[in-house]
Amino acid sequence: MPSVDREAQVRSQVCDVGRRLWERGLVGAREGNVSARLAPGVLVCTPGGVCKGDMRPEDLVLVDDEGRPLGEGRPSSEVKLHLRAYRRRLDCQAVVHAHPPVATAFSLAGQGLPDDVLPESAFVLGPVASVPFGFPGTDELPDRLDPFLDGHKTFLLSHHGAATLGRDVWDACDRMETLERVATMLLYANTLGRVVPMPPSAYAELKGTALHGRLA
Repeated sequence: MPSVDREAQVRSQVCDVGRRLWERGLVGAREGNVSARLAPGVLVCTPGGVCKGDMRPEDLVLVDDEGRPLGEGRPSSEVKLHLRAYRRRLDCQAVVHAHPPVATAFSLAGQGLPDDVLPESAFVLGPVASVPFGFPGTDELPDRLDPFLDGHKTFLLSHHGAATLGRDVWDACDRMETLERVATMLLYANTLGRVVPMPPSAYAELKGTALHGRLA
């Protein structure tokens, strides 16, 4: 089990991230969920049915690597999505699932988000995976996500929202915020006519620096 100090720190960070997501309009009402790896086989995650802007550290739930609660509380129904990411990606230390409005609108329109339009696209997001629809809260959603996990850290979930991986909970949160900003800029550019990609040489250099789907 993690130390008391480590657990307290991560619980506080998860609550701060939940508040930031809510303040930025990336989640609303009781939407979204956040988790972090505390120790091998131990995760802290947001509870089901709680506004992410109002969470307290004691509201969070500890679960094992099968999603079983370690103590009191009920984890989010989307914990299965998080567990799949942790199993497949040992470098992943945190997962954020949110409903960023503009990025989600791209998934509703059946459009992906290119990673060759802004430095932030190539470096922070990497290639954004367009994950086919999976029913929320079931094994279907992580099964749909699974084929994309090895080479991606940013995911558009069809008709559902988005998910991001991080080397810590703030890294995953920042990636979610960047996803929404890039989607918003693409929307604006499309209203002006068309999106012009970056010069190929610059894109190639940024891709090399970003190390594709790695969380370095």
